[in-house]
Amino acid sequence: MFGREKKSSSPDSSLSAEQQQQQQQYSNNYYDPDIAHPAVGEYDDDLHVQCPPHTTQRKLVAKIDFRVIPVLSILYLLAFLDRTNIANASIFGLREELNLQSTQYNTALTIFFIPYIIFEIPSNILLKKLKPHVWLSACMFAFGLVTICQGLVQNYAGLLATRFFLGLAETGMFPGSFYLIGMWYKRSEAQRRYSFFFGSTSLAGAFGGLLASAIGKMQNVRGYLGWRWIFILEGLLTVVVAFVFYFIIPDFPENAKWLSEDERIYVQNRLRKDQGRSAAERSIGVKDVINVFKDYKIFVGGFIIIQSYGYSPIGTQLHSVPPWAASFTCAMIIAYFSDKLKHRFAFTMLPICLAIAGFGILITVHDNTRLQYAALFFVTMGVYSAMPVIVCWFTMNLGGHHRRAVGTAWQIGFGNIGGIIATYSFPPNDRLNFFHTGYSISISFICLSAASCLVYAASIFWQNRMREKAPTDLGLTEYEKTEKGDMSPDYRYLL
Repeated sequence: MFGREKKSSSPDSSLSAEQQQQQQQYSNNYYDPDIAHPAVGEYDDDLHVQCPPHTTQRKLVAKIDFRVIPVLSILYLLAFLDRTNIANASIFGLREELNLQSTQYNTALTIFFIPYIIFEIPSNILLKKLKPHVWLSACMFAFGLVTICQGLVQNYAGLLATRFFLGLAETGMFPGSFYLIGMWYKRSEAQRRYSFFFGSTSLAGAFGGLLASAIGKMQNVRGYLGWRWIFILEGLLTVVVAFVFYFIIPDFPENAKWLSEDERIYVQNRLRKDQGRSAAERSIGVKDVINVFKDYKIFVGGFIIIQSYGYSPIGTQLHSVPPWAASFTCAMIIAYFSDKLKHRFAFTMLPICLAIAGFGILITVHDNTRLQYAALFFVTMGVYSAMPVIVCWFTMNLGGHHRRAVGTAWQIGFGNIGGIIATYSFPPNDRLNFFHTGYSISISFICLSAASCLVYAASIFWQNRMREKAPTDLGLTEYEKTEKGDMSPDYRYLL
């Protein structure tokens, strides 16, 4: 329908006035997502970005920060609490009351990741279709309700069922939030927001144990042991917050009612100039998903992030706040300089090396408590600083809603395979061997991540060089460029 050949800009006198107008639009690289209804979803070809006179760029970005980041951070904090509170429940009698044997507890942890991995991409497609405030608040309500049910189970089968549906309900939280954040910010300002958002997991790590300890003391209240109250009360909190968040979770810039019309236009134009056209009007179909996976860099992106889950099993050893606080501080420093220098690769490798050093100490030093404690700082600072940079780097290099929604979900989903492996990496009987197996697996995953970062960096560097040398005028219409997203010859990746 949109050929690659250039069309004459002069209208054909043999055509009707309406046909001449449509021909003029398409010859000017006008993108119409619906040929049958050309008046819908028109693109403004004027890419001159001018801030509305009643505000400034700094004030408007701060307004966006206030509406987007805190809400999504609280959302993910509650999701992370509901996901990980099973470890605290185990301390307060879950294993004993449900009579869990052998590896049954580990299996309950693992089954969470099955739907979490499988349904990431469908979840992001639904988020785009239903709007973020609808889909994310619905998911939030669902995993809060399932968490309450988790506190009422009577046997191992019930625990497996609730853990499965908890993974299904939470499948949209992490990739959906990263996808939404990425559609609001320029690439040069996104890293600080990604790192702050991911920092909510650090807060959950520090706060979750304290909250569970307080709730766990409700032993035998109403005939329930403390572990049940951990699930019931934390799930109830999530359900209540979900109702409130339905009204305050932000949608994409094109639908943001809390921005004035000229502010919405300005936000869209600045993003368009930075990242290209987003094609927000078009839906995402099976063909789009298939096309995304034709790009080998998508698979590399999955291996980049798989390392981040290697540390999960040692979380129970971090019984104090300082390692978590240090990881958040380090992540924000890394993010600041990464945005300032408009560079990502070096800021993935530095914290990865720090994490490797931490695990190296843990695997070799067994008689120096202070050094081992310092190693925990290295691990948390390295992993929690690297992961948001890796996700931001990969996500923000994907152009358009259709590629970013699918690519982000794939990266997070594939990375969670590491969560399944990590569940069985630290068996209790390995304690006598100072968890040598678990730490070795963790180092292996982190080295795999480092190698994947090198491959990804080399790939986008090479593609940028090839595009600089290639002819710029290939006769592509704006529709074709938008469909290609970051595969368009005009697109330049951020290294």
